[in-house]
Amino acid sequence: SKAQIPFVLIGGFAVNYYKVVRVTTDIDFLIDKRHYSRALTLLQTFGFKEALVQSMFARLKSNEFKLLVDFVFVDSETLSGILAEGKEIMIEKDKVIVPSINHLIALKLHAMKNNPARIEYPDFMDVIRLIRANQVNVNTGEFKDICLTYGSKELFIKIIKHMSENKHEKT
Repeated sequence: SKAQIPFVLIGGFAVNYYKVVRVTTDIDFLIDKRHYSRALTLLQTFGFKEALVQSMFARLKSNEFKLLVDFVFVDSETLSGILAEGKEIMIEKDKVIVPSINHLIALKLHAMKNNPARIEYPDFMDVIRLIRANQVNVNTGEFKDICLTYGSKELFIKIIKHMSENKHEKT
C-alpha cells in the first residue's frame, strides 16, 4: 500500500475473511504485472528473493521470514474490476482489499482449471466451504456463468453434486 501498488489480497487470507478458517504458509497478491518490478524491489529490501517466476505468477521467499509471497498477474482491466467490487478490510492498521465472494470463487475456479492437481485440495474444498459459509446460491444462472467462464462444466457439475450429496456437512 505504501508503495502505491494497486493489489488485491487473495488466497488463504481472503478465504479466512469469508468465514472459512484455513492455515496458509503464503500470502497471495493479485497485481498488474506492470507493477511487479516495483513490488519485487520493495520486497528485496526485506530480504525476499525470486524463487519462481512464470508468465502469470511469481513466488518470493526469504531466509528471514517463513511466509512465502506469491503474486498472481492480471491485466489492469481485470484488476480494476476486482478492486471495484472488492471488500475493504483492516489488517493491523492497513486498509486492504479482498475480492468479492464471487471474484474469489472465480479465482479459485481459474486456478483449478489451469492446475488440475488443485481440484481436490485445497481449492475445491475452499470453494465448497466458501459457498456454505457465505450462503452462495449455486442454483442461479450467475453462479453457473462464473463456473463456466472461469472453471469448466465439469467443475460446475462436481460442485453441484458435492453440494447435493453433502447437504448437512459443516464448513
